[in-house]
Amino acid sequence: MTQNTQTTHFDLHITGFGFFNRIRKVEPKKGKPYWSTSIAAMRGDDGQKTYFDCSVVGAEAKALFDTHLSSVGENDVITASFKLGDLYTETFVYKQGVKSGQTGVSLKARLLQIRYLKINDQVVYQKTSSQQPEPIQNAA
Repeated sequence: MTQNTQTTHFDLHITGFGFFNRIRKVEPKKGKPYWSTSIAAMRGDDGQKTYFDCSVVGAEAKALFDTHLSSVGENDVITASFKLGDLYTETFVYKQGVKSGQTGVSLKARLLQIRYLKINDQVVYQKTSSQQPEPIQNAA
């Protein structure tokens, strides 16, 4: 008996820590609504940032958006440890400002997992070391 071990796809995952911005529920004319966010991922010794535009696809991540991030305000600070997949680039043309008419590049990815979530200095979710999700209860 032989086993088929042929690879049918390749995975590229990005893990990091950063700030969630522009959290929004996208409701396309065709298809199902989905969550989207921009992540300012921290890197380097000086806290440099790399920006990712993400659609939320992981089941646990979707649940966290429904539970904790659906009602965040514009001035709330959301930080998280995350896992992204399926990174690709997309070009666009700036429409206004000093770069008007120039081509820009955006990094796009799928948000697969949230391992740690903090809203305004309060930890609201942390995945345990056994990889089982464990919501953190409010101290109030």
